[in-house]
Amino acid sequence: MNQTPPIQIEDSIQFINLSKSSAFVLFLESVGSILVYLTQILLVRWMGEVEYGIYEYIITWSLLLAVPINLGFPRAVVRFISEYHCQQNWGLLRGIILGSWQLIIGVSLLVCLLATGLIFLINHYHHFSYVSVLLIGIWLIPLQGLAILQENISIGLKKWSIAYIPTKIMYSILVIMGGFLLWRNHYILSGTLMIKVTLVILGGTIAIQAVLIWWKFNLETVPALPVYVPRIWLKVSLPLLFHHAFRAVLVNTDILMLGSLVGAGAVSLYSSASKTALWVSFVLQSINTVIAPTFATLHIQNNRKQLQKVISIVTIWMFFSSNAIALVLILFAKPILGIFGTEFIEAHWALKILVIGQLINTLSGSVGNLLSMTGYQEQLMLVSGCTALINLSLNAISIPLWGIVGAALTTSLTLSIYNIWLVIIVIRNLEINPTVFSSLALLKKSEKIDKEELESLDI
Repeated sequence: MNQTPPIQIEDSIQFINLSKSSAFVLFLESVGSILVYLTQILLVRWMGEVEYGIYEYIITWSLLLAVPINLGFPRAVVRFISEYHCQQNWGLLRGIILGSWQLIIGVSLLVCLLATGLIFLINHYHHFSYVSVLLIGIWLIPLQGLAILQENISIGLKKWSIAYIPTKIMYSILVIMGGFLLWRNHYILSGTLMIKVTLVILGGTIAIQAVLIWWKFNLETVPALPVYVPRIWLKVSLPLLFHHAFRAVLVNTDILMLGSLVGAGAVSLYSSASKTALWVSFVLQSINTVIAPTFATLHIQNNRKQLQKVISIVTIWMFFSSNAIALVLILFAKPILGIFGTEFIEAHWALKILVIGQLINTLSGSVGNLLSMTGYQEQLMLVSGCTALINLSLNAISIPLWGIVGAALTTSLTLSIYNIWLVIIVIRNLEINPTVFSSLALLKKSEKIDKEELESLDI
């Protein structure tokens, strides 16, 4: 009688746990994405195309400016939490959580005070109509920064519910409720009023999330005095800061340049297509959330064989689901966009182009996540910087010529360049192939080996 080796049993348990966690996170991400999508549809209908465009423009700026104030810590904390937990170094573990909180709060408050003063100064010499909405929106920046940080702290601790429920689910539900009550009472819901509501709701949900993180952390870890090693943390986080800053430019340049060169109406149309296209990669994002700590742990253990196996399996999971979603979005682009309103059907070509870009993103696998968790943050920074510059240059040419279609073409092209370049870096440096093509070949080889083993068994 043949017995299963202990290593294979351990691997099976790891993949079972990974699949359960992935399924749970996928469920939470699905609910969160549906709520975000529903929020956008309802706000467009309640606010109108122009007012929603103003609201979306300010939200996009707050998300973009939240990246530099985080100093690259959101992804760095996932790596360090996984490392310190694996080493059972409780002092450093406590230090990275407390230190990241303190640093981000201090930097964000300083930036907001300076930005507020700058807006007042500019308005004093050159009055502009959106000063009031900008003054409110600027204080969304520290909240957006803390939301991103706390989500990643929860991911590092593998507390999926805490990572997603407060800021992805509860937040969206409260925004919908707040928007509905204001629309019902005012009939016309302005962008300024909705940003005020967003500010209050986001602040409340972040406070609840922070309490839950600290309570769970103290409950499940050994008490220890916090140990701070900022030089080591910043050596990893600062390249990641530039990577995420460039990545944010790459992702948001299209909307920001449309707002500047075309107007709020174009932002509203394009935003509906852009957020719809993200459905293609939401499985990738969900699995990346679960898999990031595993990447860091296997790298620390120098287990390249298991790392390739994990990547191959999760890439196959992403492949089939993403293709199905992409096909639906391309075939039914017009009726899907028609949910926002008949005028949004105009953005159907932009949606189809963006879907192709997101599909290439998914086929490349978890390349960015893998490099950030294994110490190749400098290469990641270089690639994201170059592609952000390419994106900015091409958008400046294509948007005046072709409007939202030009923005979609540029975004999909630069996203493809970004992913293909990272795939090459992963293969050269880690000797791992993260693409779906390698994963399918490995799966076929594994099935052949399993079949041969079964035929060799004595029954």
